[in-house]
Amino acid sequence: MTVRTGFRGVAVLAAPFLCAGTLWAQEIPQAARDADVVVLGEAHDNPAHHATQARWVAALRPAALVFEMLTPDQAVRVTPAVRTDPGALADALEWDASGWPDFAMYYPIFAAAPDAVVLGAGLPRDTMQTVMTDGADALPDAARFGLNSALPKDQQAAREDLQAEAHCGALPETMLPGMVKVQRARDAALARAALDAIAQTGGPVAVIAGNGHARRDWGVPHLLAQAEDKITVFALGQAEDGRAPEGGFDLVVNADAVERGDPCAAFR
Repeated sequence: MTVRTGFRGVAVLAAPFLCAGTLWAQEIPQAARDADVVVLGEAHDNPAHHATQARWVAALRPAALVFEMLTPDQAVRVTPAVRTDPGALADALEWDASGWPDFAMYYPIFAAAPDAVVLGAGLPRDTMQTVMTDGADALPDAARFGLNSALPKDQQAAREDLQAEAHCGALPETMLPGMVKVQRARDAALARAALDAIAQTGGPVAVIAGNGHARRDWGVPHLLAQAEDKITVFALGQAEDGRAPEGGFDLVVNADAVERGDPCAAFR
């Protein structure tokens, strides 16, 4: 295994380690194989990141998969009748209308654990709108995940800055606190689904989500530790061209970046 020192001292696995089509269960850290929950981060549009997730899922053989990309209503449509057919599964999930990248990148993750229970942690749009305007107090387990408490000022500011950057500075400043509320609610929904998956199956559980949700400092691993301190969690972050995502991870693996053009063109 080739390892080099990455961003802020995080271990970053060099790109040659991520060989397409290679199953390397022996290279997955023991801490990940022993964990109750493994959160597998991604840049949503990077095929190499999804290939890595599929390899990890195949090696870890989780009893349940939790997807950021699916709502609970969508997850129940993942039945044996459609699960082995990528086209049928995409149609059942109405994936083309979801706004997520090409289903061809995600299907190998489903295929890597054909018997795993699938849970969705995506929040419906009307729920996100309610959270943005009214807060998350009414959501299930809001207090359990700290949603009814204000963030430390420095973290609130950092999270608002991230939202502004992600939207290319096009959002009015008055919207940023609401966007942070939604992000916190989405973290909590993922954590709640992971705990539900453990209760339902006994684990282990693999969570498929963006790097921002996988970060240890305030993402899903942090909320799981807050809610259930006996749950063991491993967080994998995925870098591009050696640029590691922020937030702290147990391990960061690297892949080539994808060509995206100008991500701010749409906002202009």
